[in-house]
Amino acid sequence: MKSAILSVWRFYVNGFRNMTLGRTLWLIILVKLFIMFFILRLFFFPDFLNTHAGDDKGDYVRNELIRRAIGNESLPDNTH
Repeated sequence: MKSAILSVWRFYVNGFRNMTLGRTLWLIILVKLFIMFFILRLFFFPDFLNTHAGDDKGDYVRNELIRRAIGNESLPDNTH
């Protein structure tokens, strides 16, 4: 089992070592992933839970789940 994993590892290491255009493509892929997961998250996905729940995140989530499951608006509103 160890020799199979080692041979697969060597196969990929030798493949990446001999790449010329592939390195540029991997760099482009990594830059795009960085932009998608770090830069866009800052601007388009704000931290909703911190702005609406404050310190009582667990209670806020529990109350929202119960409120939506029941469909009842009589529960206390935890939005600040």
